[in-house]
Amino acid sequence: MCAHILVAEDDEMQATLIRRLLLQEGHTAVVVHDGRAAIDEAQSRRPDLVVLDLMLPRVDGFGVCRVLRRDGDVPVLMLTARSTEDDVLLGLELGADDYMTKPYSPRELMARIRAVLRRSMAPARNSPLQRAGCITVDPIGHLVTCDGNPVTCTPGEFAILHAMTAEPDRVFSRRQLLQYTRGHDRASTERAIDVHIMNLRKKIEPDPRRPVRLLTVFGVGYKLVDGRHDA
Repeated sequence: MCAHILVAEDDEMQATLIRRLLLQEGHTAVVVHDGRAAIDEAQSRRPDLVVLDLMLPRVDGFGVCRVLRRDGDVPVLMLTARSTEDDVLLGLELGADDYMTKPYSPRELMARIRAVLRRSMAPARNSPLQRAGCITVDPIGHLVTCDGNPVTCTPGEFAILHAMTAEPDRVFSRRQLLQYTRGHDRASTERAIDVHIMNLRKKIEPDPRRPVRLLTVFGVGYKLVDGRHDA
């Protein structure tokens, strides 16, 4: 799986290391050192993945992620020395697909990159359309529609809908959904699933504050209802 990857990292030694690792795996890579350059590069030449440091000059990583999500669904892997849970959850809320804290091992970084690319570039083959009420998931085309309208999803959000539309009305625990979005990565938290659910509700619910499609089952997890339950 060869991809074009944008690396936004202001530490030149770190950026050089990441680029070398990517080239060794057969990817192409462009390196920029500030947030404004990252936005310009992503808009002019759409990458398959952005490896995004948070502490960038001019525009920080959170600001870059906001623009990337406004413009499309390019996968984003955030890198940062800021490791508080609030920072992690804010990154996920803005649409990041994964989050690594420094220092990190090169092997783990490349494993995370492979996982994000696998989710975003290699959807399941020979799978029929999956439907739950007004939600349709096309695993082959990696497309989601709601009421016939296209829905832009991050790979993590897509993985959740893919799993839930395959078994509508089934209640999934947060731990089960983590297995679909991030496998068993030790940095993942069950609260991250809550952020993905919140973001999905903004995209598929008539009123995200009063969900009627993607429901909370208190003390257990979440389910996607099968049938139209719009208010």
